[in-house]
Amino acid sequence: MSIITEKQENKKQVLTLNELSKRKVVEHNSLITSIAKMDKTPLKMFELAVSCINTEEPPKDNTVYLSKRDLFAFFKVSDNDKHSRFKQAVEKMQKQAFFQIKEEQGKGFKFKSIVPIPYVEWTDYNDEVKIEFHREIMPYLINLKKNFTQHALSDLAELNSKYSIILYRWLSMNYNQYEHYSYKGGRREEQVEAYRNPSINMQELRTMTDTISLYKTFKDFDRYILKNSLKEITEHTSFNVSYEKVKKGRSIDSIVFHIEKKRMADDNSYKLEDKTYQEAKAEKEANEEKLVYQAMKSPYTKLLLENFLLSPYEMTDPAIMAGLQKNVYPKYDKLKELRGLEGVKQHLSYIYGKQEPYSKKNISKYLKKAIEQYLPTVKIQDIENELKN
Repeated sequence: MSIITEKQENKKQVLTLNELSKRKVVEHNSLITSIAKMDKTPLKMFELAVSCINTEEPPKDNTVYLSKRDLFAFFKVSDNDKHSRFKQAVEKMQKQAFFQIKEEQGKGFKFKSIVPIPYVEWTDYNDEVKIEFHREIMPYLINLKKNFTQHALSDLAELNSKYSIILYRWLSMNYNQYEHYSYKGGRREEQVEAYRNPSINMQELRTMTDTISLYKTFKDFDRYILKNSLKEITEHTSFNVSYEKVKKGRSIDSIVFHIEKKRMADDNSYKLEDKTYQEAKAEKEANEEKLVYQAMKSPYTKLLLENFLLSPYEMTDPAIMAGLQKNVYPKYDKLKELRGLEGVKQHLSYIYGKQEPYSKKNISKYLKKAIEQYLPTVKIQDIENELKN
């Protein structure tokens, strides 16, 4: 591909003013929880540039192109000094701004310091700005099969504090997981709710906001970081956020945030497989109700009660009953085919005698594991009997 053609291909990613409100920033969670060693302008410029990356067709040369006009619109800069201010912001970003990333590796942690955008090119006679990402930052922006977060660029545009941006990204990371597991399942109800009400200890919070040596008293940290940032986030983003302080002894040990998504008539930013979150939630609840009804009618539920593996109290928990019907009872059907209903009764009687106290914390998971371990044994025994005969 020629240089001209390659440049024309990259220009397809140029941000237009009409697209600004529709743009999404997608980043790996390790980047969101890293320490952003930069002030608000370089951080917002980085987020703006990230929003131009097409993750399905990443730029081969790690380069995107922005419009100066739209860049100034994003920063709401309209004075005559905007070009010199832009130049100063770029210089500051390249000389001072970097991410400190901490990742688990082996028995310890691996630490990285990455200057995210080492090269920016523009002219005084052209509207185009060329931005090249560092090769080491790209895996956190394009390898997004798991552990990544998406948030709205338009939310970031209104935030005027570095700490507001950092906290907004972290809150988005948690709320994204709340929406994901609410729809997909795979977590207990209390675990899902914990994503909507995330907790973070003060040491981690100070590290993430790069304030270990700033605002040393909690009173000052609360006033200048928490209250100001959450006020901005609530006023200018799609979240309403409150928080509570958790004490350990006389000191504040951690903060619990409470996130609520604002209801917006035209909001389609959190579609999940072409369904809105509310539609997906309604569908999930309807499916769960169906599973609960089937479980209540199942003869296996009666057998579990007779063998004291299920209590009447647990039968009132929709999550438990739905889990049994979906994950356990189909396997009892397989055992019934091999050994009859009497074989299922014998298995449950054996399980009751071997039951560990911890199993009561998640009876559905325990019974699923037990039958999955038993079925292969039954099949082997049947094969051995056939060979003998």
